[in-house]
Amino acid sequence: MGAALNFSDPAMLALLLGAGLWAGAQNALAGGGSFITLPALIAAGLDPKLANITSTMALFPGQITTGIAGRKLVAGADRLSFKALAVIALIGGVAGALLLNATPTRVFAAMVPWLVLLATAVFAWGSFGPKKSADRPPPPAWVTVLTQSTIGIYSGFFGGGAGIMTLASLTIAGLPVRYAGGTKNVLVSLSNTTAAILFALTGNVAWMHALVVGIGAMAGGYVGAKALAVVPEKFLKIAVIFIGLGLTVGLFLRA
Repeated sequence: MGAALNFSDPAMLALLLGAGLWAGAQNALAGGGSFITLPALIAAGLDPKLANITSTMALFPGQITTGIAGRKLVAGADRLSFKALAVIALIGGVAGALLLNATPTRVFAAMVPWLVLLATAVFAWGSFGPKKSADRPPPPAWVTVLTQSTIGIYSGFFGGGAGIMTLASLTIAGLPVRYAGGTKNVLVSLSNTTAAILFALTGNVAWMHALVVGIGAMAGGYVGAKALAVVPEKFLKIAVIFIGLGLTVGLFLRA
Protein backbone atom coordinates (compact mmCIF):
# COMPACT_ATOMS: atom_id res chain seq x y z
CA MET A 1 0.00 0.00 0.00
CA GLY A 2 2.85 2.36 0.72
CA ALA A 3 6.53 2.56 1.58
CA ALA A 4 7.72 2.35 5.19
CA LEU A 5 9.24 5.54 6.54
CA ASN A 6 13.04 5.38 6.56
CA PHE A 7 14.20 7.28 9.65
CA SER A 8 17.79 7.09 8.40
CA ASP A 9 16.84 9.30 5.42
CA PRO A 10 17.19 12.89 6.69
CA ALA A 11 15.98 14.39 3.41
CA MET A 12 12.67 12.52 3.58
CA LEU A 13 12.17 13.37 7.25
CA ALA A 14 12.90 17.02 6.47
CA LEU A 15 10.39 16.94 3.59
CA LEU A 16 7.59 15.55 5.76
CA LEU A 17 8.36 17.74 8.76
CA GLY A 18 8.62 20.82 6.54
CA ALA A 19 5.37 19.96 4.75
CA GLY A 20 3.61 19.59 8.10
CA LEU A 21 5.04 22.88 9.35
CA TRP A 22 3.93 24.69 6.21
CA ALA A 23 0.50 23.03 6.16
CA GLY A 24 -0.16 23.83 9.81
CA ALA A 25 0.71 27.47 9.29
CA GLN A 26 -1.26 27.58 6.05
CA ASN A 27 -4.38 26.16 7.72
CA ALA A 28 -4.15 28.67 10.56
CA LEU A 29 -3.72 31.58 8.17
CA ALA A 30 -5.88 30.84 5.12
CA GLY A 31 -6.59 27.11 4.72
CA GLY A 32 -5.45 24.68 2.04
CA GLY A 33 -2.89 22.81 4.14
CA SER A 34 -3.73 19.47 2.53
CA PHE A 35 -2.44 20.86 -0.77
CA ILE A 36 1.00 20.73 0.88
CA THR A 37 0.84 17.45 2.77
CA LEU A 38 -0.74 15.34 0.01
CA PRO A 39 2.09 15.71 -2.55
CA ALA A 40 4.72 15.38 0.19
CA LEU A 41 3.25 12.07 1.34
CA ILE A 42 2.98 10.82 -2.25
CA ALA A 43 6.65 11.80 -2.76
CA ALA A 44 7.43 9.79 0.39
CA GLY A 45 6.19 6.66 -1.37
CA LEU A 46 2.53 6.42 -0.35
CA ASP A 47 -0.19 5.76 -2.92
CA PRO A 48 -2.67 8.66 -3.32
CA LYS A 49 -5.43 7.01 -1.25
CA LEU A 50 -3.15 6.18 1.68
CA ALA A 51 -1.54 9.62 1.39
CA ASN A 52 -4.96 11.28 1.63
CA ILE A 53 -5.95 9.22 4.68
CA THR A 54 -2.59 9.84 6.37
CA SER A 55 -2.85 13.56 5.65
CA THR A 56 -6.25 13.68 7.36
CA MET A 57 -4.83 11.83 10.37
CA ALA A 58 -1.82 14.14 10.61
CA LEU A 59 -3.73 17.43 10.33
CA PHE A 60 -6.86 16.82 12.41
CA PRO A 61 -5.29 17.48 15.87
CA GLY A 62 -4.38 21.00 14.77
CA GLN A 63 -7.89 21.50 13.39
CA ILE A 64 -9.38 20.50 16.75
CA THR A 65 -7.14 23.04 18.48
CA THR A 66 -8.22 25.73 16.03
CA GLY A 67 -11.88 24.87 16.59
CA ILE A 68 -11.52 25.02 20.37
CA ALA A 69 -9.65 28.33 20.22
CA GLY A 70 -12.50 29.91 18.25
CA ARG A 71 -15.39 28.30 20.12
CA LYS A 72 -16.73 31.69 21.30
CA LEU A 73 -17.62 32.49 17.69
CA VAL A 74 -19.63 29.30 17.17
CA ALA A 75 -23.27 29.88 16.24
CA GLY A 76 -26.21 28.23 14.51
CA ALA A 77 -27.50 29.21 11.08
CA ASP A 78 -30.94 30.56 10.28
CA ARG A 79 -33.58 28.11 11.65
CA LEU A 80 -30.85 25.53 12.26
CA SER A 81 -29.07 25.16 15.61
CA PHE A 82 -25.35 24.55 15.97
CA LYS A 83 -26.12 21.13 17.51
CA ALA A 84 -27.95 20.15 14.32
CA LEU A 85 -25.02 21.37 12.20
CA ALA A 86 -22.60 19.42 14.42
CA VAL A 87 -24.58 16.17 14.04
CA ILE A 88 -24.64 16.65 10.26
CA ALA A 89 -20.85 17.18 10.23
CA LEU A 90 -20.23 14.09 12.37
CA ILE A 91 -22.43 11.82 10.26
CA GLY A 92 -21.04 13.26 7.03
CA GLY A 93 -17.45 12.65 8.15
CA VAL A 94 -18.20 9.00 8.91
CA ALA A 95 -20.05 8.51 5.60
CA GLY A 96 -17.19 10.09 3.65
CA ALA A 97 -14.57 7.97 5.40
CA LEU A 98 -16.57 4.78 4.75
CA LEU A 99 -16.90 5.77 1.11
CA LEU A 100 -13.15 6.37 0.85
CA ASN A 101 -12.33 3.03 2.48
CA ALA A 102 -14.64 1.30 -0.01
CA THR A 103 -13.11 3.06 -3.03
CA PRO A 104 -10.39 1.03 -4.80
CA THR A 105 -6.96 2.67 -4.69
CA ARG A 106 -6.68 2.87 -8.49
CA VAL A 107 -10.08 4.54 -8.77
CA PHE A 108 -9.20 7.08 -6.08
CA ALA A 109 -5.83 7.78 -7.70
CA ALA A 110 -7.64 8.62 -10.95
CA MET A 111 -10.04 10.90 -9.04
CA VAL A 112 -7.39 12.84 -7.10
CA PRO A 113 -6.37 15.35 -9.84
CA TRP A 114 -10.04 16.22 -10.42
CA LEU A 115 -10.70 16.52 -6.68
CA VAL A 116 -7.72 18.86 -6.25
CA LEU A 117 -8.86 20.90 -9.24
CA LEU A 118 -12.37 21.15 -7.75
CA ALA A 119 -11.00 22.16 -4.35
CA THR A 120 -8.76 24.80 -5.94
CA ALA A 121 -11.64 26.23 -7.97
CA VAL A 122 -13.89 26.37 -4.89
CA PHE A 123 -11.14 28.01 -2.84
CA ALA A 124 -10.54 30.61 -5.56
CA TRP A 125 -14.27 31.36 -5.91
CA GLY A 126 -14.74 31.62 -2.17
CA SER A 127 -11.71 33.90 -1.81
CA PHE A 128 -12.17 36.22 -4.78
CA GLY A 129 -15.65 35.57 -6.20
CA PRO A 130 -18.68 37.83 -5.66
CA LYS A 131 -19.87 38.04 -2.08
CA LYS A 132 -23.40 37.40 -0.81
CA SER A 133 -25.60 40.48 -0.65
CA ALA A 134 -26.45 41.44 2.93
CA ASP A 135 -30.12 41.97 2.11
CA ARG A 136 -30.61 38.61 0.38
CA PRO A 137 -32.83 36.30 2.49
CA PRO A 138 -31.27 33.01 3.63
CA PRO A 139 -32.42 29.82 1.90
CA PRO A 140 -34.81 27.34 3.57
CA ALA A 141 -33.28 25.24 6.35
CA TRP A 142 -33.46 22.06 4.24
CA VAL A 143 -31.11 23.62 1.68
CA THR A 144 -28.50 24.25 4.39
CA VAL A 145 -28.98 20.69 5.70
CA LEU A 146 -28.44 19.25 2.22
CA THR A 147 -25.43 21.48 1.54
CA GLN A 148 -23.76 20.76 4.87
CA SER A 149 -24.43 17.02 4.51
CA THR A 150 -22.71 17.00 1.12
CA ILE A 151 -19.77 19.00 2.47
CA GLY A 152 -19.47 16.66 5.47
CA ILE A 153 -19.26 13.61 3.20
CA TYR A 154 -16.77 15.38 0.94
CA SER A 155 -14.69 16.36 3.99
CA GLY A 156 -14.45 12.75 5.18
CA PHE A 157 -13.73 11.50 1.66
CA PHE A 158 -11.14 14.06 0.52
CA GLY A 159 -11.28 17.27 2.54
CA GLY A 160 -9.42 19.74 0.31
CA GLY A 161 -11.47 22.94 0.10
CA ALA A 162 -14.04 21.74 2.67
CA GLY A 163 -13.38 24.74 4.89
CA ILE A 164 -14.11 27.33 2.22
CA MET A 165 -17.19 25.35 1.11
CA THR A 166 -18.49 25.37 4.69
CA LEU A 167 -17.75 29.07 5.07
CA ALA A 168 -19.68 29.86 1.88
CA SER A 169 -22.62 27.69 2.93
CA LEU A 170 -22.87 29.29 6.38
CA THR A 171 -22.66 32.87 5.11
CA ILE A 172 -25.38 32.11 2.54
CA ALA A 173 -27.44 30.67 5.42
CA GLY A 174 -27.29 34.05 7.16
CA LEU A 175 -24.32 33.85 9.51
CA PRO A 176 -22.01 36.91 9.65
CA VAL A 177 -18.55 36.10 8.24
CA ARG A 178 -16.84 36.34 11.65
CA TYR A 179 -19.19 33.76 13.23
CA ALA A 180 -19.29 31.66 10.06
CA GLY A 181 -15.49 31.38 10.27
CA GLY A 182 -15.54 30.19 13.89
CA THR A 183 -18.39 27.77 13.23
CA LYS A 184 -16.69 26.48 10.10
CA ASN A 185 -13.53 25.59 12.05
CA VAL A 186 -15.52 23.47 14.52
CA LEU A 187 -17.66 21.73 11.88
CA VAL A 188 -14.66 20.82 9.71
CA SER A 189 -12.77 19.55 12.75
CA LEU A 190 -15.77 17.36 13.69
CA SER A 191 -15.99 15.85 10.19
CA ASN A 192 -12.27 15.19 10.06
CA THR A 193 -12.11 13.82 13.61
CA THR A 194 -14.81 11.21 12.98
CA ALA A 195 -13.12 10.31 9.69
CA ALA A 196 -9.73 10.04 11.42
CA ILE A 197 -11.16 7.79 14.15
CA LEU A 198 -12.63 5.48 11.52
CA PHE A 199 -9.35 5.41 9.59
CA ALA A 200 -7.50 4.59 12.83
CA LEU A 201 -9.88 1.72 13.62
CA THR A 202 -9.38 0.22 10.17
CA GLY A 203 -5.60 0.52 10.50
CA ASN A 204 -5.41 2.07 7.06
CA VAL A 205 -2.91 4.76 8.07
CA ALA A 206 0.83 5.22 7.54
CA TRP A 207 1.38 6.00 11.23
CA MET A 208 5.03 7.06 11.18
CA HIS A 209 4.42 9.42 8.26
CA ALA A 210 1.39 10.85 10.08
CA LEU A 211 3.43 11.35 13.26
CA VAL A 212 6.21 13.31 11.53
CA VAL A 213 3.79 15.45 9.50
CA GLY A 214 1.58 15.95 12.55
CA ILE A 215 4.45 17.23 14.70
CA GLY A 216 5.30 19.75 11.99
CA ALA A 217 1.63 20.72 11.58
CA MET A 218 1.15 21.43 15.27
CA ALA A 219 4.24 23.63 15.35
CA GLY A 220 3.17 25.32 12.12
CA GLY A 221 -0.31 25.98 13.47
CA TYR A 222 1.19 27.79 16.45
CA VAL A 223 3.47 29.86 14.21
CA GLY A 224 0.59 30.59 11.82
CA ALA A 225 -1.65 31.79 14.64
CA LYS A 226 1.07 34.20 15.75
CA ALA A 227 1.64 35.40 12.18
CA LEU A 228 -2.02 36.21 11.51
CA ALA A 229 -1.52 39.84 12.46
CA VAL A 230 1.35 40.47 10.04
CA VAL A 231 0.94 38.22 6.98
CA PRO A 232 -1.39 39.59 4.25
CA GLU A 233 -4.36 37.21 3.86
CA LYS A 234 -4.73 38.01 0.16
CA PHE A 235 -1.16 36.92 -0.52
CA LEU A 236 -1.75 33.64 1.28
CA LYS A 237 -4.94 32.92 -0.64
CA ILE A 238 -3.19 33.56 -3.96
CA ALA A 239 -0.39 31.23 -2.84
CA VAL A 240 -2.93 28.47 -2.04
CA ILE A 241 -4.49 28.82 -5.49
CA PHE A 242 -1.12 28.60 -7.27
CA ILE A 243 -0.13 25.60 -5.17
CA GLY A 244 -3.43 23.91 -5.98
CA LEU A 245 -3.02 24.55 -9.70
CA GLY A 246 0.57 23.30 -9.65
CA LEU A 247 -0.47 20.20 -7.74
CA THR A 248 -3.32 19.58 -10.19
CA VAL A 249 -0.96 19.74 -13.18
CA GLY A 250 1.57 17.51 -11.44
CA LEU A 251 -1.06 14.91 -10.53
CA PHE A 252 -2.49 14.84 -14.06
CA LEU A 253 1.02 14.35 -15.49
CA ARG A 254 1.73 11.61 -12.92
CA ALA A 255 -1.52 9.85 -13.77
